[in-house]
Formats: sequence, C-alpha cells, structure tokens
Amino acid sequence: MYNIAISLALCVLTTIVLRALVGLNLWLSTILSLVVFTVCYLILTRMVMKKVAALMESAQRDLQAGRAEKAIKTLESGYRYGNWQFYVKAQINAQIGTLLFLRRDFAKAFDYLQKGFVRHWVAMAMLGICYMKRNQTTKMVETFDKAVAANKKEPLLWNLYAYCLERVGDKEKAIQVMEKGLKKVGGDENLSANLQALKDGRRMKMRLYGDLWYQFHLEKPGAVVKEQTKAVMGRRKIVRR
Repeated sequence: MYNIAISLALCVLTTIVLRALVGLNLWLSTILSLVVFTVCYLILTRMVMKKVAALMESAQRDLQAGRAEKAIKTLESGYRYGNWQFYVKAQINAQIGTLLFLRRDFAKAFDYLQKGFVRHWVAMAMLGICYMKRNQTTKMVETFDKAVAANKKEPLLWNLYAYCLERVGDKEKAIQVMEKGLKKVGGDENLSANLQALKDGRRMKMRLYGDLWYQFHLEKPGAVVKEQTKAVMGRRKIVRR
C-alpha cells in the first residue's frame, strides 16, 4: 500500500533527522517518528477515501439518471486507488456486483461479488444467493457464514441465510441460524416471527422487509399482489354466501 510506504519512509527519515542532526535519544526519536507515521497515514487515508466517496456519489447520480453503464465505468475508475488503501478494490467490486445483480445480470454480478468486501452484507447475501442458484450449497453456506460473522447486527441477513437454507432443504440448520441470529441481533420482531414460522412448518414472511427483500430477486412483488387478490376474492365469495 502506497500510503503505508510513504508514511513509513517519513517515519524513518524523521528518526534519522532527530538522531543524527538534533541528537535526541533513541526512545524519544522513536516516539516522535511513530507520531509522524500515524498522522501521515491518517491524512493519506482520509484523502484517498474522500476521492473514493466522490466517485461513489458520482456513480449514484448516474444511476438516478438511468445511466447504469456509465455508473459502472465510474466505479471501475476507482480501482486506481486500490494500491493506496486496503479494501478499496473489494468495496468497489461489491458495489458493481450489487448494481449488476439488481439489473438481473447475474452472471456478470457473480464475477464481481466473488471479489467483494465481506462487510458489505448486501453484496455477500447476493453472492450466497448466486451460489444457491448454482446448486453450490457448500459455497453458499461458507459465504453466509462469513457474512453473518462480519455483520452480526443485520436482521435481514440472518433471515436470508435461513431462507436459503430452507430452499435447499436444510430446515433444521435454518432454525439454528435464526436462533443464533436472534441472540446476536438482540431481539427483532421479524426474526422472531420467521423463526416461529419455520418451527411451525409455515413459510417465512420475507415481504415484511419490503424493497430491501425484493432487491434479492427471490420473490416478485407481483406474486404478493396475486396472493392478496386471491385472499380478497375468497373473502368476497364467503360474504356472498
């Protein structure tokens, strides 16, 4: 990383100057040099992350204007900062992968999501779903395990993990995941409700999370409308009788 290399070079230079020219003792010169290293590293990190944030904002504006391809190219231009700061490239990959997944370009999204940032829980969940759809259950479980380990307080992530486990036929593990998630999150109505649904053999109600849920393309909003319509028609038939 360039920021570490530059900070380290200034640290060494400071030590040499303080020792050879100023005549300070080893301990004091070392302490001052470490201060220089820390300050320099923090300044460089802040500068780089500001530039990355500006790119993200620019990409967001492109998305809002319907220029998805331009948004992706804008994000990819941020790769040049990958040698300056840890995890920058991984964060960019996660953003691009998420964008492609939302557009249903699952094949391209998969390539980016595989190289994404583990703290980006939405991207990690999307990667887990990709593995599920590819019938790679072991990789799906590994991905979700990493995701919940790094994002313990995200209720929807635990729900998604359990939902996918149930989809692949592992209801018992799905219940275990929900119980663990409930403990980690510290109480959540939707988690509790879906845990009970699993135990009772009922379907998990993921639509409670609204658009956050639908972005994962595991259920279409139209399907919900159809179910509600059927329920309404059923009630009308009962009334007519």
